Amino acid sequence: MKKIAVIFGTRPDTIKLATVISELKKENDCFEVLTIASAQHRQMLDQVLEVFELKPDNDLNIMKPNQTLASITKDTIQELDDIFVKEKPDMVVVQGDTTTTFLGALAAFYRQIPVGHVEAGLRTYDKLNPFPEEVNRMLTSCITKLHFAPTATAKKALIKENNKKGDIFVTGNTVIDALEVAVRENFVFSVDKVNDIVAQNKRIALVTMHRRENWGEPMKNAAKAIKSLAVQYPDINFIFPVHLNPVVRNAVNPILSKLTNVFLIEPLDYLDFVNLMSRCFLIFTDSGGVQEEGPHFGIPILVFRKVTERPEAVKCGTVKLVGLNKSKIVKTAKNLIDNEEEYRKMASAVNPYGDGLASKRIVTIIKNYFGMGEELIEEFKL
Repeated sequence: MKKIAVIFGTRPDTIKLATVISELKKENDCFEVLTIASAQHRQMLDQVLEVFELKPDNDLNIMKPNQTLASITKDTIQELDDIFVKEKPDMVVVQGDTTTTFLGALAAFYRQIPVGHVEAGLRTYDKLNPFPEEVNRMLTSCITKLHFAPTATAKKALIKENNKKGDIFVTGNTVIDALEVAVRENFVFSVDKVNDIVAQNKRIALVTMHRRENWGEPMKNAAKAIKSLAVQYPDINFIFPVHLNPVVRNAVNPILSKLTNVFLIEPLDYLDFVNLMSRCFLIFTDSGGVQEEGPHFGIPILVFRKVTERPEAVKCGTVKLVGLNKSKIVKTAKNLIDNEEEYRKMASAVNPYGDGLASKRIVTIIKNYFGMGEELIEEFKL
């Protein structure tokens, strides 16, 4: 019996680890699962814990008003070390690129505990985009023993950085596993306003923005682009769940609040969000996770970024980088809205992020690492 500590702290990494935790728990003859939440983002984390019926064994509850990256680091590293000393896990599993991810890997390294990194190998090679996530991923890779790369592109990046080929496994992305659980037919939203908008049977464009490198004028430019499109296309409803951060709200609310077909709503919980996404016609976002989820539904995605660590969907054609230039955003969106052939090409592009079996692959690989399993069966190979 091996003890596997799984660490998460935000909504995205919890979503992407929930199915891994579930698969680990099914192997109760092999693994004892220890779940640790930093609660780097308290409110949004709690929503996801409820959806996936997860109750952390340890909750660090580190979130504070006006927290900084330095304060998150200070408050997390010692508490994780104390848990590792007490619990003595045989492996630590982390996901993605959050500060919690890097600190979980670092604390494990200090105690010489092997690390499994879910969604390893994503790179932009621009240390400030996304910030601080790009560096978090790279530092985590330096420590990791088992790299669970979601795509062949991610594997190539890890090999380029001289990680051992035998430690890198292409698994697909666990976000697709989570969507298989979460998206439902005839879903009733918990927000009455969203039910009302969907009931209008108009085309829906979903908008999300939150990235700190976009704060200020870049974010205002994107909001102005959405305003221009909303005015030109009154038959499209734009739904914008506005991030809780006052910096985001102060940038977008003055520009978009008076438009009758733009709905600025509170952030949605995970179930509401992904089920709304599945009903959309078009998505505008600066989110990394949405770039992965959208292709699952065959929805064109326009990304408010200069670079992305998820180039696969761009290469396949379901995602386009439009940056934060108002005219480029408007021009690209209009081409999709007005040109049925251009829209169809993006909407029918291949989803490069897997088949919903990533979590099963990851657990099989961990079993193999501890000498408990067999080679990956053909069904699991990408």
